[in-house]
Amino acid sequence: MTDSELTSEERYEYISSQHGGYWRYDFIDHNYLYNLYFPPEDFFSHASDHIKQLVLNYPVAQKDLAGLVGKLINQPPERIVVGNGAAELIKIIAGMDRKLIVPVPSFNEYVNAAPVGNVAQFELSQPSFQLDVDKFAAAAIRCKAQLAVVVSPNNPTSLLVPKDELLRLTKILAPHNCMLIVDESFIDFARNGDTETLENEIEKHRNLTIFKSMSKAYGICGIRIGYMLTANSDFLAEVRQGLHIWNINGFAEEFLRLAPQYKQRFRESCAKVMADRDLFYQQLKSIPEMTVYPPDANYIFCRLPNHSMSGPEVTKKLFVDHNIYIKHCEGKTMPESDRYLRIASRTQSENLLLVEALRNILAVNSQP
Repeated sequence: MTDSELTSEERYEYISSQHGGYWRYDFIDHNYLYNLYFPPEDFFSHASDHIKQLVLNYPVAQKDLAGLVGKLINQPPERIVVGNGAAELIKIIAGMDRKLIVPVPSFNEYVNAAPVGNVAQFELSQPSFQLDVDKFAAAAIRCKAQLAVVVSPNNPTSLLVPKDELLRLTKILAPHNCMLIVDESFIDFARNGDTETLENEIEKHRNLTIFKSMSKAYGICGIRIGYMLTANSDFLAEVRQGLHIWNINGFAEEFLRLAPQYKQRFRESCAKVMADRDLFYQQLKSIPEMTVYPPDANYIFCRLPNHSMSGPEVTKKLFVDHNIYIKHCEGKTMPESDRYLRIASRTQSENLLLVEALRNILAVNSQP
């Protein structure tokens, strides 16, 4: 059955069961989190001009890929592992048979990829959802975790953990044989992200590793690039052993070759994303009785009013009545998860459409 033959309700049920391929369907996607203003058009022109070579030939392997990423982020390649998205790297560390601890709510894949019984979840306190570094460190030490993961800015809360706090956490965990993995996939959208990143601190701490999905900030979800950065050569070698020889395709390799020449345009695109997001935040705050958290990433975390429809109900109504798709947080590890939404920022016009649609839905469907 084609998309045109489905009812709106059937389209919603199908789309909400998928993990991608959304471009084939005609709706506004405020669910997936990526930079709408990058890559530049000349990358696509270059890829089109070289599509035959990119399809017919083997890509380079890990050593050369690490060099390409190293050139882009100004780091030596011996500190870098390049993955087929960050998801491949997450799967590898989750399979290391080491106890892992993650603050929740967070990106579900860290918990989902780990064997049952091998992961501890540290609940962030509500309503702030801020990470208490001392309590998290104590929990990690108590459960004898060997890997501690912090996503900053966090997903779905869009909240950054300050750099100084993460460095303090690194030092607390160091004597306890615990590697701190900081997922910085959204750091490019944070205010002062260039100074908040831990990349320039990496050589000072052997128990610090950075993960980064390039899909989000660089807008390249379809070609799947992520990287790990660490000065711990033993840990790096262990992760590299989990990769197969050609884990990155030729289109991803070609993007990495061209990316350094786009650095200025990349910074400008991130600035545009942040400007749109900040306006979107102010607009969402105007919806009566909805709690809107100040964002550090390109998405906004909201709590619905107590008397309104639930997150899943609002999400479905937005899609069926307005052809807009967002992410509800039901199923996330937190109390009252069905009251929360995560809404990706898009263009200013699309953001405004969503705000008006959401305002109308909540006004009409609120209970006394």
